[in-house]
Amino acid sequence: MIADLQCVVLDCPDPGQLAEFYQSLLGGAVNQQDRRWALDEDWATLHSPSGLVLAFQRVADYRPPRWPDPDRPQQFHLDFGVPDLDRAHEKVLALGATVLDADADGRGWCVYADPAGHPFCLVRH
Repeated sequence: MIADLQCVVLDCPDPGQLAEFYQSLLGGAVNQQDRRWALDEDWATLHSPSGLVLAFQRVADYRPPRWPDPDRPQQFHLDFGVPDLDRAHEKVLALGATVLDADADGRGWCVYADPAGHPFCLVRH
């Protein structure tokens, strides 16, 4: 095992509004303090009663998906918590991941694409 799933992140035009929508659907706490994420107008979270964490990320010029139109596909990414970012980095590259955004400034997370091109993050915990 390399990592544990921390949350599912959905792109959207208004993170706070979407977090409140899912809170109404699932219950839980919007923007609960959590050392893993900084909260601001571009990022919101929902800690659900089941333990699932959904995060919502503002995207400029957001274009919603149109199911099943391949020109407007589904939009989300997974965050995986890892104890050792450097070691996990080497392991996911060996599995076929591609670096999209390295942790050059020491922020504690890197963005990758899986072999099919889906983005995911490794987050130091």
